[in-house]
Amino acid sequence: MIHIDTILGILWKGFIIGVIVSAPLGPVGVLCIQRTLNKGRWYGFVTGIGAALSDIIYAVLTGYGMSIIADWVSRNEFYLQLLGSVMLLAFGIYTFRSNPVRSIRPTSTNKGTYLHNFVTAFIVTLSNPLIIFLFIGLYARFAFVDENVLLFEAVTGYLSIVLGALAWWFGITYFVNKVRRQFNLRGIWILNRIIGTIVAVVAVLALVFTLMGESISLNS
Repeated sequence: MIHIDTILGILWKGFIIGVIVSAPLGPVGVLCIQRTLNKGRWYGFVTGIGAALSDIIYAVLTGYGMSIIADWVSRNEFYLQLLGSVMLLAFGIYTFRSNPVRSIRPTSTNKGTYLHNFVTAFIVTLSNPLIIFLFIGLYARFAFVDENVLLFEAVTGYLSIVLGALAWWFGITYFVNKVRRQFNLRGIWILNRIIGTIVAVVAVLALVFTLMGESISLNS
């Protein structure tokens, strides 16, 4: 039986996972900003859609792999949530210390089609399988994989990850487009530091809740 509180829990957790996975300004994030500034907002947003499609492929693969060992995951929930919080903290620190400006590519005078911008972003994101480790950490932190989850709930969870990712790309392209005259390389660097700080703070809070015994389960 499907419970509304369970669905709402899945929705907000999936949404947060989608945002966290998309937010750091790696190669595809910088590419999205570049295209927004040089080609227009919708070219940037289509780039984000390509990245989101690639992310959901890795999200499903990670979820499927963890579901196979769901019983073991359930028995070791505390340690996995602890590990997930530590991984998330490490990811936040890495994001804060990284310099996304290095990912900037030469600007092309040819806008290309929306399809071309979509496909290139999809390929760039798909070429980084290390994102699986981030999904493992987030799934563990939010207890996103449950052995008793229904098919409808699983589909809802993955769709909410896509929704979170698209919401991020929509928001970042809107913001960059609005401040395009003031946005420069330093702006990209500062934005990445802000994102890294937020992710690190969330990880620390999650770590504190875990140590206090406040488990964030799928059905909470």
